[in-house]
Amino acid sequence: MLAPSVAHLSFVRDDGQPLDYIPGQFIQVHFHYADGTATRRSYSLATVHDHALGPGEAVEIAVSYVPGGAATALFEGLAMGDAIQASGPFGRFCLMPNDANKRYLLIATGTGVTPYRAMLPLLEKAIAQRGIEVVLLFGARTPQELLYGDEFRAFADAHPAFRFVPCFSRELPDDPHPDVRHGYVQQFLAEFSPDPATDIAYLCGNPNMVDACFESLKEAGLPVPQIRREKYVSSK
Repeated sequence: MLAPSVAHLSFVRDDGQPLDYIPGQFIQVHFHYADGTATRRSYSLATVHDHALGPGEAVEIAVSYVPGGAATALFEGLAMGDAIQASGPFGRFCLMPNDANKRYLLIATGTGVTPYRAMLPLLEKAIAQRGIEVVLLFGARTPQELLYGDEFRAFADAHPAFRFVPCFSRELPDDPHPDVRHGYVQQFLAEFSPDPATDIAYLCGNPNMVDACFESLKEAGLPVPQIRREKYVSSK
């Protein structure tokens, strides 16, 4: 459990093949409602893997447990070694190889941070090769709900060009890091002076946050192609 209601789950393909994916992509998990109706849920891949070495073996996702949710019933009922049906990877919420920006603004709430975890090796390479800077603004209600927070802080400590800014809306840690903020991510976006000449922004998570930050970034002058979005919608 990453948080009281979020689980980190790891799978491997049952045909023994690796999953070749681009960080930022997602898979779709197939299951049925209680009445037998087939449906799917999308989950961003959280797997950290250096793709220069070839496709990775693990298929890692973060799953929010929603009381009464059909997908929650599926995942909570899994035992070690059980199988699920899934397809993918899909999606274009990825770092582009021809990006020539000087900074990435990565903005997320909740499980919307998982694609940024998968991007860490590519960001590390871009920092080393292109001298870019990265700001990760991550919104959570409490320190207990800061998914992968220790990993992002360790990455920031090891890479001065990467700044990790957790934003807590309800409760602060006992001994907060200087980059910790109290409030919602959209409140602090202006602090980092989004600049259309240097920045590409990524927005992932709560639809209200995505919409609010999208409007703020447009007001700051960023053209729409420099704002890449993915909304997470929870459904029962």
